[in-house]
This record gives sequence, structure tokens and C-alpha cells, in this order.
Amino acid sequence: MDHHSQARQPRDRRRRSCSVERQDRSRHSREGSDRPRKVINTIAGGFAGGGSTSSARRRHLRAVRSVNSVNQPRLPIMPPITFSDRDFRGADPVQDDPMVISVEMHNCIVKKTLVDQGSSADILYWNTFVQLGILEESLEPYHEPLVGFAGERVMTRGCIDLYTRFGFDQESSREIKIRYIVVHASTSYNILLGRPSINALQAIVLTPHLCMKFPSRDGQVITVHADQKTARECYLSSLKVQPIADPPSTAKGVNVIRQEMTKGLDLDPRLGEEERIEPAEDLVSFELGRTLEQVTHMGSQLNKDDSNQVKRTVRDNKDLFAWTASDMPGIDPKFLCHRLAVCRDARPVAQKKRKMGDEKRKAADAEVKKLLQAGFIREVTYTTWLANVVLVKKSSGKWRMCTDYTDLNKACPKDAYPLPCIDRLVDAASGHSIFSFLDAYSGYNQIKMHSADEEKMAFIIENANFCYRVMPFGLKNAEATYQRLMDKVFRGQIGRNIEIYVDDMVVKSDSVADHVADLAEIFDELCKHNMRLNPEKCTFGVKGGKFLGFMLSEMGIEANRDKC
Repeated sequence: MDHHSQARQPRDRRRRSCSVERQDRSRHSREGSDRPRKVINTIAGGFAGGGSTSSARRRHLRAVRSVNSVNQPRLPIMPPITFSDRDFRGADPVQDDPMVISVEMHNCIVKKTLVDQGSSADILYWNTFVQLGILEESLEPYHEPLVGFAGERVMTRGCIDLYTRFGFDQESSREIKIRYIVVHASTSYNILLGRPSINALQAIVLTPHLCMKFPSRDGQVITVHADQKTARECYLSSLKVQPIADPPSTAKGVNVIRQEMTKGLDLDPRLGEEERIEPAEDLVSFELGRTLEQVTHMGSQLNKDDSNQVKRTVRDNKDLFAWTASDMPGIDPKFLCHRLAVCRDARPVAQKKRKMGDEKRKAADAEVKKLLQAGFIREVTYTTWLANVVLVKKSSGKWRMCTDYTDLNKACPKDAYPLPCIDRLVDAASGHSIFSFLDAYSGYNQIKMHSADEEKMAFIIENANFCYRVMPFGLKNAEATYQRLMDKVFRGQIGRNIEIYVDDMVVKSDSVADHVADLAEIFDELCKHNMRLNPEKCTFGVKGGKFLGFMLSEMGIEANRDKC
């Protein structure tokens, strides 16, 4: 074989190799055209996948990529678990219903619990957390968001360990400790159980039979059946739920604050999900301010003479109503102000600035402008404590800007000032013939911060740092300070003609004449201490209404129709 023929052989082999590669790529391309090009995941985040930090998740991924690993963890020993047609207990065998069960936790039976094998987190929704009666201080800090299947991020409120019992209504049951991530979101479910709890329970979920089986501590197999009726009701309700998450932004400008967004901002710190004071009858608006739009509300069941008496008393004190934040003079700091009792050994924490989307950044800029105009904040430099802001949409559609004071709250001891007993307040407020429900205008912000503590309240936005001059929402002891203020201002009226729980106030009387006198007395105390009311949320002269979740009337305490 000559030299030229030897040189041609490698070239021929390379041509054949390239030809084979092209054929393989062509074949894979044709096969790939029949496959979906996107992978849609479900809820991601939480403590599954190795942990909540990026380094822990990378270690978790490397564990399955490793080919040299020798010491494999021992697989859990499970008894044989089988399913048959007898395991189906539903009413309709033709189904594709979700797995919805009931569990027991914190001495409560929690229904509408969704078992979701596609979720990497065990989620306890905020409304359920509140109904369980657990103190918010019990939450451990957890700031990582959860990621939905469409890529949307939902901020979390913290996490908590709770013992949860499965099969509580059977002879044999099993209880495990689950670390729940607490999330505020609109949903038709109370709890979502993901892979961490399913794996800890060693449960096998079979949706065609609408049941799940898992071993007990003594090796027996426990079967929990789904409630098909509840599952379908929850599914239909979930299609009607309005999401709390922010709508996608369509604006491309980053330096312009839209006028409609500025109007949608609200300095009221409450989200609106709590049990608020609410009248039980139709209301009539009457003009109170200088323009036709500046109105407050009146009950519709009073006769004309009685209604005019109440209106006259309210109009005589129209200066006690604030239409904007600049209308609030604020409580005299010599009478009461909020102080931070930061532990001496605590080291100041300056949080790193978090990224925000365009819509939230514009909302934060507009909110800061409003706070500056109201004199609630001032710009600050050389900060030691520094916190990020978090924007949330209230149920009314308005933005609320919160500040993440988690680190500062940890460094402050809890103020153990006693809050009133709700049962006593409700009993004392019921049984009267006429009520007025009052609401302070941005109540927390009417209390000034002590000057030495202002700069500890610093927060960061896109282009500057600011600190609060008034008491903001989100501080550990803000609720106790506000209750202390109410007790000092109305110490001569509480229990006699007014009942107060933090910022919920109800004036109670047995006749219209007494009510007019009681309102005048309450207004005098408000004027004396420079407090201002929110006319949009005040209601005067009603026969009954909801107070702290209970329906009050002349007959006493009635059933809450919203919970029947």
C-alpha cells in the first residue's frame, strides 16, 4: 500500500464519521420535534432538594451525579403495600379528582388538606395559621420565596414545626413532625402537603383509588381515603379565587411613576384579611368635608330626627377627620412615643438590597414620596441598622409597603403589655341599641418614634436610605404601644361607652340621646390628644355590626352569617 492510499484512509474514516454524526443529529432532530420543548414544573422551593440555600441544593444535585460514591444510605424498610378496587370509597368512579384529606394538628382537625406530589414544600396558608391560634412570634424566619409552575414567586412569612396526625379517626394512626412554610395566598385549601411530608410518612398515593397508604410505627398499613365531595368543591372554588400575587407589569419605563399607581397606594398598614369592624345594615353616605367626595357613613335604620342629631354631632367635629396623611398632627411625644429596647449585646444588621420588579419599584418610589410629604420619614446616611422593603397588595387592590424588621425585632425583647380579653370586650359591647364603629387614620403612624431610635428604623430602596420618624407597621411591639395609647386616651370611657381592642373601636349606647352625648365625649378626648379618624372607614348610628368577628346587636351576640 503506497503512501497516498494510507493518507486517504483516515480522511475516509473522518468523512464516514461526520456523515454518521449528521445522520444521528438529523434523527434526533426529527425525534425532538415530536417532544415538548418546555418543561413545566410545579411548586419549587422550601426545604426539599437539599435545603433552602443554593450551596445545599448544589450538593444535593452532585449526589446523584457522582459515580464514585461507595457509602450509599440505607433505604427505609417498608412492609408490602398493595391496592385493589375495594380501596376506592368515592361516589363517582369516573374521576380525576385531587387527593384531599383531613389531618389533625395543634388540637384541631384541619380539613381541605391537599396532597400534592409535585410540590417541594409543605405549605400552611396564613388564614389556617391564624385559625389554629398560634402566635405569630412562634414563626421562625424564612425569607426564600416559593416558585410556582409559571415562574411566579410568592413571598413567605416564615416557617414552623408542627406535629401532624394522619388517620386520626382510625384505630391506628401516625403522627410526624412537619416543617411548614407559612404563605399568605388566596386558595381554597387550608394546607398543601408536598414531597417532604409524603416521604417522611413513607406514603404511597394512588389517585385512581383516591387513597394513600403508609406504615404505622408497629409495621401495620394505614389507609387514608380522600373526600371526593370536598375535593371537587375545592377544585371548583379554586377556579374562582382571585390571586393576591401582583399582576404582570406591561410598562417599560423605569423612571416614571404612573398616576393611577400613586392613587392605588395606601398608608393603612392592615392587609384587610383580618376580622374588621363592619356594620350589619345598609349605609347612607353624607357629606362631611369641603367637597362632595369627602363623605362618611351613617346607618339607614334611624328615623330622620335621630339621624340628623347624629350627623350634627359628627359635623361639629369634622376637624377630627383626616383626608390625607398631612392632616394628622400626631400624638404629642411627651404624652406617648414608641421606644426600641434594643439589647446591648445585639450587633446591628444591615441587610443587602434585594431586587424588585419594575412595578414594585415604582410603587415603592411613589410610597416613599407620600411618606416624605406626610413627614413620616426622612433621608438618612451612615446607617448601622438597615432593612429591605416588601410590597404587598391589599384585598382592596391598593399597595402596602412593609419593612422587613426581622433582624431588629430579634434584638428587642417583647413588650408584655396586656391586650384586652376578646370575650370580655364582646360581652360588654353587646346588648346595646345603637353603635358607632370608629377607625383611626393610619393609626400606628400617629405615634412618633423616640428621636434616639429613628435611625434604627432605616430602610433601603433603589436610590436612597430613609428612616421612620413615626411608628411603622411591622415592629415587634407596635401593637402593645398602640393599645397602651388607647388605654391612656380613653381611660375614663373604656367599659362605660366605648370598647377598644388595639385599633378596633366601638361606641355603644342604649338610646340616640345617650349616643349623641357619648360621641361628643369621645370626640373631646380625640381632640385633646390630636388623634384623627378615617372617615371612609367610620360608621355612625347603626343597630348592630361585626366586632372582632362577632355580630353585636340589641339582642346580644348573634351568629356570624359569614361563618354559618
